[in-house]
Amino acid sequence: MSAETEIDAVVVSYNSRATLRGCVEPLAAMAAVNPVVVDNASPDDPLDVVADLAVEIVRAPRNGGFSYGCNLGAARGSAPYVLFLNPDARIDEASLRALRDALAADPTAGLAGPRILDEDGGLLLTQRRFPRPLSTAAQALFLQRLLPRASWTDELVRDPAAYATQGAPDWISGACMLVKREAFEAIGGFDEGFFLYCEDADICKRLADGGWTTRFEPAAVAWHEEGSSAPRSALLAVHARSRVRYARKHLRPVRAALDAAAVALGAATHAVANLWRLPVARGHVRALRAVVTGREGI
Repeated sequence: MSAETEIDAVVVSYNSRATLRGCVEPLAAMAAVNPVVVDNASPDDPLDVVADLAVEIVRAPRNGGFSYGCNLGAARGSAPYVLFLNPDARIDEASLRALRDALAADPTAGLAGPRILDEDGGLLLTQRRFPRPLSTAAQALFLQRLLPRASWTDELVRDPAAYATQGAPDWISGACMLVKREAFEAIGGFDEGFFLYCEDADICKRLADGGWTTRFEPAAVAWHEEGSSAPRSALLAVHARSRVRYARKHLRPVRAALDAAAVALGAATHAVANLWRLPVARGHVRALRAVVTGREGI
């Protein structure tokens, strides 16, 4: 990449002291990248671990959620591309260049994501189909385990071959995504109504509605330490509320109601299936309560 700043790299941190430097340090060494670290009012205040790096530091006045932090960071720059990278993920310069090239080569491409590996080099399933009532209900009944390759049982694209070639999935994991600023600003950035979870599906859906495509670029590789985007038990209610909000925003009323019912069913079935793990079961019960009452209850 050229020395002129081409990419504003936004990393939103919340209690991310253990992983933040590993994420940000490679970005700070890239001449064409302007790293922006946004701390969402973390109790552990991790910013001292990157204070010596060539990064712009933004202290958010409140924890407004992931989307809020992303928008705050993106507004600090004007580069033609914006990278959104989780603080427990990392990407090298060659892979970031591959993502940029994938967007530059296609005028209709608005967002691109890489192959994402866990710390042991295992492939993470990051390509997704847009949520819909049938797949939500199928997951509630664990049908994706019986028919893992069937497109109607799951949002995840599970075919390994899909991760070996360029593609155009409905949406990709928000752990690492590069967006054309033109496209990002055309749709108004992230929807801050999603405090956590589903903001990645939502932004890809709004890009699609605006005529932009989402690209998967296997030549680019990122690493994600946590190895899964599944919510922790304490955040299952937040996840459920975000799923319902997504459905009400993007589906017709009847389909949105069916999807919300399927989310509630999934919370109930997963609570029963996890009775032997009480903290997880309680998390699913809180998720069920969140869907039924409209409050997260955490």
